[in-house]
Amino acid sequence: MSAAERAAGILCPLFALRGRRDWGIGEIGHLPGFCRWLAAAGHHVLQLLPISETSTGERSPYAALSAFALDPIHLSLDAVEDFVAAGGEPALGAGLESARSRGDIDYDAVRALKRRALALAFGRFLATEWEGGSARAEAFRRFRAAESAWLADYALFRALRERHRGQPWTAWEPPLRDRVPAALREARATLAREGLFQEYVQWLAAEQWAAARREATALGVRLMGDLAFVVSGDSADVWARQDEFVRDASLGAPPDVFDLGGQDWGLPVYRWEAMARNDHAWLRARVARAAALFAAVRLDHVVGFYRQFVIPSAAPRRFVPAAESDQLALGERLLGIVRASAGSAVVTGEDLGVVPDFVRRSLATLGIPGYRVLRWESDPGVFRDPAGFPPLSVATTGTHDTSALAAWWEEELGDDGRRALAAVPSFARLGGAGPAFTPAVHEALLDGLYGAGSTLVVLPFPDAYGGRERINVPGTVGPPNWGYRLPWTVEELGGSAGAPVQGRLRALAARHGR
Repeated sequence: MSAAERAAGILCPLFALRGRRDWGIGEIGHLPGFCRWLAAAGHHVLQLLPISETSTGERSPYAALSAFALDPIHLSLDAVEDFVAAGGEPALGAGLESARSRGDIDYDAVRALKRRALALAFGRFLATEWEGGSARAEAFRRFRAAESAWLADYALFRALRERHRGQPWTAWEPPLRDRVPAALREARATLAREGLFQEYVQWLAAEQWAAARREATALGVRLMGDLAFVVSGDSADVWARQDEFVRDASLGAPPDVFDLGGQDWGLPVYRWEAMARNDHAWLRARVARAAALFAAVRLDHVVGFYRQFVIPSAAPRRFVPAAESDQLALGERLLGIVRASAGSAVVTGEDLGVVPDFVRRSLATLGIPGYRVLRWESDPGVFRDPAGFPPLSVATTGTHDTSALAAWWEEELGDDGRRALAAVPSFARLGGAGPAFTPAVHEALLDGLYGAGSTLVVLPFPDAYGGRERINVPGTVGPPNWGYRLPWTVEELGGSAGAPVQGRLRALAARHGR
């Protein structure tokens, strides 16, 4: 990114999008409509949260079953010709209207519904396309060959996981748990149909994603993906590469503003030295996959490439590696691999939380933009003026882990904080403003942020319309986390309902040359 490419965008999880006839969660098919509205608002970046597949019972997109597979929960079933030909929605019976009527997301119910629908679609595909060697069957075969490096292990893992009723792979019988070659060969043979189903589902997802991205690109909107730092311990990747992960310890974060006691994420720890023995093939492939899906990639927890906060089962918590010089060398080597593997995709780094100054200096040296979150860009009693933010940065009002701008202004900032912010030249219009989050306060806050020196400004979608919804509360699990949905469908956004927000955003982008 450069100063000549000043742009503005919106952060909106895919799961949050709504359509007139959706199945209770955002779908890939909603992306073109949302991007059409976004482009008309003068915004040309759509930042998403991870879209990798997660398991039944899991709500967080940061605990994936696979680093490569797209989550079929986001498939638009009305666009799957095999499902429509197999009877479509009437063939499902009860459950769909209940999922549609909810204000939040019932992940398990939606996942079960779509699993049933995809099984119907697959049965018809086998009978009418696969066995006859149709053009679509040939396209599926080409997909299987092109993606075989990850798809074969993933499909077997998913088939085995279903056979074991969702049990983690560590609880499977030892030959399968330990990937004894003879046991794997037998499993591939006995579960051939089940594995083919998993590959079919990924083919459908890939086809829908490619079509949505083409439409977004034609509209001038760049899709920015979020590369979660690591996958779940119960994932196809960890099962297939057991020597490359530490599994008797977990990854976490030291104490910060979110959690004074620190966080234990329950995720596996990388053994970078083991990965180095095959030239970090998995990391290279993972980043290349992200670059094939997105025009830009946000690296979640970028400090983890320099040092991991390791929580052993029976030892003190610690950073690995321990020495700053070793951390710097490791981070710059790994991020060099990331940059090389990303090709033309723009790479940004989520450098929030407890991040040493040397990491931010290193990111700047590497040309990787970090984040400038308005509420955290301050020293005691003094806010930094966004006009002084470096071009190599992403300015934003918040993240998927923060409260909304309206709640921050009214409930968290306090009178002293409001006065300190109004003392910043970019926010002079806030002088004398009280605690009420009025339209004038909203406009002044966004205007000051859009004037930032940062090349890119990104707004969490609730902050674009002044909502109070929250996407996630760090350190907590279960509802309502990851249940946020837009107040409007993509069809309503494209009509009169979305016009006021669209006009405000378009004016902000134009006024600040974005």
